[in-house]
Amino acid sequence: MAEQKQQKPVEQKQEQKVDNFKHIVRIANVDIPGEKHVKIALTKIKGVGTILADVFCKLANIDRQKKAGYLTPEEIVELNKVVNDPLSNGLPLWMINRKNDYETGEDKHLLTGTLNFVQDNDLKRLKKIKTLRGIRHQRKLPVRGQRTRSNFRKGKGKVVGVKKKGTPGKK
Repeated sequence: MAEQKQQKPVEQKQEQKVDNFKHIVRIANVDIPGEKHVKIALTKIKGVGTILADVFCKLANIDRQKKAGYLTPEEIVELNKVVNDPLSNGLPLWMINRKNDYETGEDKHLLTGTLNFVQDNDLKRLKKIKTLRGIRHQRKLPVRGQRTRSNFRKGKGKVVGVKKKGTPGKK
């Protein structure tokens, strides 16, 4: 007799409950993807890198490997508080991006639109008072001391080649 193979019933995978999953989480007025880990998702905010995002998670007591879509509303509020005012929540002073602000003299950490606005104002001020950095920015040259002989030759045909004196075999 031929042995009949006993077939196991097909087990259907139970999908995780998606009751509390959010595809987009709003932190610091920026939409953050819910599919990514919190540490990686926070880097979508301009002014927050991976190391700073890691510190923000520690200050807010949130697991860094947790998906951003599974954050509870309380965790989102706590994370929002830490991101918007990091100095009062325990961020070390050396980690902020705006020490001794030119206008106010305060130490701040700037994010998104404010960061763009302040950078533009700083460049305008440097150009207005005609500092070396401001002039280099106006002329679209490198500002921080890089060599310009072979790089930064964009626009207006600034190509410098080797000139040949003549072919040696011809008279």
